[in-house]
Amino acid sequence: MPSIKNLCVLAYTVRTLCYAISLKVIFLVLTAHDFELLLYVMTLKGVGEMIQRRNRWKLATWSQEQELLATQLSKQLTIPTLVTKLLIQRGYDNAETIESFLYGTPANMHDPYLLAGMSEAVERIMLAKQQGEKVRIYGDYDADGVSSTSLLYFTFAELGLNFDYYIPHRMLEGYGLNKGAIDKAKQEGITLIVTVDTGISAYEEVEYAKLLGIDVVITDHHEPPEQLPQAVAVVNPKQLHCSYPFKGLAGVGVAFKLATALLDGAPMQWSGIVALGTIADLMPLQDENRIIVSYGLAELRKGEQIGFNALAEACGIKMGELSAMNIGFGIAPRINAAGRLKHAKQAVELITSSSEQEAIQLATELDHLNKERQLIVETMIQEAEAQWQSKLQAVQLANQSEPNVIVLAQEGWNVGVIGIVASKMLERYYKPVIVFGIDAEKGTAKGSARSIEGYDLHAALTECDSLLEHYGGHQAAAGMTVLIENLPKLETELDKLALQWLTDEDWIPKLKIDLACDLQEITLDTINQLSLLEPFGMSNPSPRILVKHSNLAERRAIGKEGKHLKMLLKDQQMTLDVIGFGMGDYAKQLSVSEPIEVVGELSINEWNSIRKPQLQLQDLHVEKEELKVFPSREQFGIIYQYVRKQGIVPKRGVYEKLSKISGLANVEIDLILEVFEELGFININSYQIQAIPSPQKKDLASSARYNSAKLHFEAK
Repeated sequence: MPSIKNLCVLAYTVRTLCYAISLKVIFLVLTAHDFELLLYVMTLKGVGEMIQRRNRWKLATWSQEQELLATQLSKQLTIPTLVTKLLIQRGYDNAETIESFLYGTPANMHDPYLLAGMSEAVERIMLAKQQGEKVRIYGDYDADGVSSTSLLYFTFAELGLNFDYYIPHRMLEGYGLNKGAIDKAKQEGITLIVTVDTGISAYEEVEYAKLLGIDVVITDHHEPPEQLPQAVAVVNPKQLHCSYPFKGLAGVGVAFKLATALLDGAPMQWSGIVALGTIADLMPLQDENRIIVSYGLAELRKGEQIGFNALAEACGIKMGELSAMNIGFGIAPRINAAGRLKHAKQAVELITSSSEQEAIQLATELDHLNKERQLIVETMIQEAEAQWQSKLQAVQLANQSEPNVIVLAQEGWNVGVIGIVASKMLERYYKPVIVFGIDAEKGTAKGSARSIEGYDLHAALTECDSLLEHYGGHQAAAGMTVLIENLPKLETELDKLALQWLTDEDWIPKLKIDLACDLQEITLDTINQLSLLEPFGMSNPSPRILVKHSNLAERRAIGKEGKHLKMLLKDQQMTLDVIGFGMGDYAKQLSVSEPIEVVGELSINEWNSIRKPQLQLQDLHVEKEELKVFPSREQFGIIYQYVRKQGIVPKRGVYEKLSKISGLANVEIDLILEVFEELGFININSYQIQAIPSPQKKDLASSARYNSAKLHFEAK
C-alpha cells in the first residue's frame, strides 16, 4: 500500500492534470483506502474548487453521561456549564480537581523536600553561607535559563550569600557546563557551583570540578541520562528515583522549589520571573505551573518590576493587560535574542535591574537584537528551503523515497537561531527537522531539532548516541553536537527510526477541536466564561471552537503585502469577525455568500470602546457550489460593461442586479468577478466593486483562475 508521503508526492503531480482528464484512470492503481487518502491530501493542497481543511479535524467526543456530569458539577460549583464541559474534557471530572484547577493557591503547591536531592542541596548552600564561600550560579542562555539565573540571583541576595552568576556564550562555549568555565571558576575562587536549567548530563564536567576542589549542586528539568552526575546534590523531578508528584516543572520551576526550601516559604514576589521561564519553555500549565503562572502574571501586572516594565514598553504591551500569550510572543523572544546573538547576561541584567534608566537602555538593546534576529532567520529559512528542495530533486532523480526526517546543515548558519529555523521548516512540511550550523575549524556541527507528534526526539537521539558528542532535550525539541563526518550516518539512522515509529496518519497534522457551535452561540458572555480557564498555554490551550452553519459575508487580504485574511461571517441573526494571520492567499480563493466552516480561538476585539467577539482562524472548510454553466465570453462582457459604466458599484444588492442582466447564479458571477480582479480590470473590497480606469488589455485565457475553472468544468 502506498504511504501517505508517496501519496502526497503523487497528489502534487496529479493536481495539475485532474482538471483536464478523468480521475478514474489515475486512481485505478490505488485501493479504496489509498484513494480516500489521496483525495484528502489533494484537497489539502487546493485541488478542485473546494477549499479544504489543512489538518485532520478531531472534534472531542461527548457522551450523555458527561453531559449529565457537566450539568451536575455546574450547579454544585456555580460555574457555567460550558466551562465545566471543557474541564471534564481535559481530565478534571470531579469537584475537588475542578476547584483545585480554578482556584489553586500557593497552599496547594507541593513540599519542595519531596524532590530527591533537595535536602542535600539546601544543606550545602547554607554551609557555603556559613563559611563565607564564593558561590556561582551557572545558568543557560535561553529564557528559562535566564529566568532561573535571575531567580537565584534574588534568592541568594536575600540570603546574604557571597555569589555571582555565569552563563556560557552560546556560540563560543555551547550548552551546559564546560571545562573551560570550570577552570575560570577555580581561578576566581569559586568553591560551589549551583546549576540552573542545565547540568543533568554533565557527568565528566562534574568529575573535573571535583578534581579542582569545586562542589556542584545541579538543578535541572531535562531528561536524565542513564549515568547521573555524581554531584553533591542532583535536583530534577524526572529522576527515576524521585517521587515528586509533578514532573512538568521548567528549569526555573525547579529553581523556585530550591528557593522555597532555602527561604522556608514560596517567594511569590518573584513568581513573575518563574512565569516567564515556564511559558517560554512551553511547560504544561497544570498543577503547580498553573498556580505560579497565574500569580506571576498578576504580580507583573502591578507594574512594580522595573525590567519587565521596560521590556513590555519596548514590545508595545500594556502591563495591566499582560497575558501568557504576550509573554510567549513578545517578552520571551526578546529575552532569547540576547543569548542567540550576543550574550544572555544582558537579559539577566535587565530582569535584575534596579535602575529605570538602565532597564530602558537594556530593553531597547534587546528589542534591536530581536529585530536583527528576525532578519537573520528570514535569510536562513530561504537557504534552508533551497537546500531541502535540492535534496528532494536528488532523491527523485535517483528514484528514491523522500526523506522522513529533514536534516539540513550549512557552514555560517548562526547556531543561536537554528531552532527557530527548524520550527519554521516543521510548520511547512510537518516532518521532524534538525538544522545544523557547521564549524569547519572544529570539525563539528551544532544542531537544533523540532519534532512532530509520534516521533520522540530524545528517544531517537538516545538510539544514535554513539554518533553524537553531546545531546539533550525533550520529545518535541532537542539540541546536539556531532562530528561533521557523522552527519550522513545520523541522518540515515534518524530516518530509519521514523519509518519504524510513525504510521501513515502520523504524517497529517491533527487539529483537536474542543467544541462545535453555531454563530448565534458566540457572544461576549461566552468568551467571558471561557476566560475562567486562563492562563492558557501548553496542556491548557485556549479552547478551539468549530463554527458551523455560517456564510461568508466579506473577505479581504490585509496587512503588509496582503499576508493576513480578514473575514466577516453571518447567519440570519449574528455576525462574527475572523482574522487569519498568514492566510491572506485565501482572500483570492474565497467567494462571498458561500457556506463556510471555520476553526479557531475566540477573543474580544476592542476598537473605539466597542467590544465584539472575534475568532483567530486556524483552519477552514468551504464546499464550493459547482458551476451549473460555464459563463460565455458574452456574459463576461455584460458584467464588465455594467461595472465599468457604473465606475463604483456598492456590493449590497449587486448579485441580484448582475444575475438579472446576465442570467447567471451567484457562483458564476463570483468566478467572473474573481477573473476580472486577477486581470486587473476591477478592485473588490468589503463594500464595493470599482472599475480600474484604462486597464491593460488582457485576454480571459491569460487568467489562471479562468483556465482552472474551465478545465475543472469540462472534466465533470
